[in-house]
Amino acid sequence: MNSLRDIVELSPQLRVIETQAMYGLQGQDAAQPLAPPRWDWSDVRKVLVVRLRSIGDTVLATPSLFALKRFLPNTQVDILVEDWVAPVLDNHPHVDNVITLERGGFMTRARVARELRAANYDVVYNLHGGTTATFLTRATGARHRVGFKSYQYGQLHNHQAPSPLLLWQQKKTHSVEQQLALLGWTGIPVTDRPRTTLGISPKAAETVERLLDEAELSGQKFALIHPAAAFATKQWAVENFARVVEFLAERGITSVAIAAPNEQALLEQLRSETSVKVVTFAVSLPEVTALAARSQLFAGNDSGIAHIAAAVGTPSVVVFGSSNIAHWRPWNSGPAEVVFEEMPCQPCHGYFCEQFAQPECILRVPVVRVTAAIERLLS
Repeated sequence: MNSLRDIVELSPQLRVIETQAMYGLQGQDAAQPLAPPRWDWSDVRKVLVVRLRSIGDTVLATPSLFALKRFLPNTQVDILVEDWVAPVLDNHPHVDNVITLERGGFMTRARVARELRAANYDVVYNLHGGTTATFLTRATGARHRVGFKSYQYGQLHNHQAPSPLLLWQQKKTHSVEQQLALLGWTGIPVTDRPRTTLGISPKAAETVERLLDEAELSGQKFALIHPAAAFATKQWAVENFARVVEFLAERGITSVAIAAPNEQALLEQLRSETSVKVVTFAVSLPEVTALAARSQLFAGNDSGIAHIAAAVGTPSVVVFGSSNIAHWRPWNSGPAEVVFEEMPCQPCHGYFCEQFAQPECILRVPVVRVTAAIERLLS
C-alpha cells in the first residue's frame, strides 16, 4: 500500500491539497491554480525564475517565488536578476540561489547562458519577456520553458500561456497578477494573490540600528522619505516633500530621507527647503529594506523603494504621476494609499511628457492630499 507521501508524489492535485493544509488555506480561501498541471510535477527538482530589469520588478516577482516554494517546498527555486538589483533579495526566505547577470555584451550573456544550461533546470519561467530574458530562458535547455504567447519571441518557449487577462478573467491586471498567471497556468495555486515579501539581512539590520543610534533616533518614531524617481514624470517636487517633512515634524515624527548616490543633490535640496530636522543616510539595498521595516511610515514617489517598503509591511503613501496605477501600485501587506492627479493622458510611457511642457500629472498633485493620506494612515 502506498504511503501518503507516495500518493502526493504521484498526484499533482493531492500536492495542492497538501500545501493548502500546510499553509492553512482551506475552504473558499484556499489558493487554486488557474489551469490543470501541464506536466507531472513529481519529478521536478530545480526551477528557475527569470526576472530582469529594476528593483520594483524584482520585488514584484516575490509573490511568484512564494507561490513556487509553497507548492514545491522541497524543490530548488532560483532566480536570475541583474547584478545591481540582486542585493534586494539578500536573505530572502523563498529563494535558494540568486543568479546575476552583469551589464555587458554578448560574451557576458553567453557565459551566463552556459552556467544556466549546466545547472540542468527542469522548469524555467520567463517573467520578463524581453529579448535577453527570452534568449537565456531558451539557452537553459530546460524540459519546460514557460512564457506568454504574446512575447516577441514566444516561440522559443515550449509552453506558451494565453493572456493573463484571459486567465484571471479581468479587464486589468497588476504586474504581480500577470506574473502569477504564468505559474497558475501550469497548475500552481495562485488565486490567493500572495503579497510581496523581502528578507532582512541581520548585518543590514545591525548597520541600520547603528545609524539610527548615531542620529539619536534609536527607539524614536521616524518616517522614511524617498524624494527621487527614475523619470521627471514620476518625481514630485522636492519642495512638496519639504512640506510633508514639516507636517510629520508637527506630529513628533522625524523624517529620514534616502536617495541613490547620484541623487544626493535632491537630499541637499530637501534639507535647504525645510526648517525642521531631516536625517539623511547613505544605505545599500539590504539596508533600505531594514530601514523601511523600522519606519512608522513611508512617503515617496512611485519607485523601487516604494515597493521595498510595501514588501516589509510599512504603511505607505505613494505619489503617482505617469505610471499605470492599476499595474504598478505597491502590492502592500500593510495599509497604503496612492495619491495622483487624474488626467486624460494618464497613464503614458513616462519617459517624457508628450502633452505639456512639464509633466503636469505629477506636478499638479497638491501637498494637502498627500498629508491627508498620511493623516489617515497615522490615525
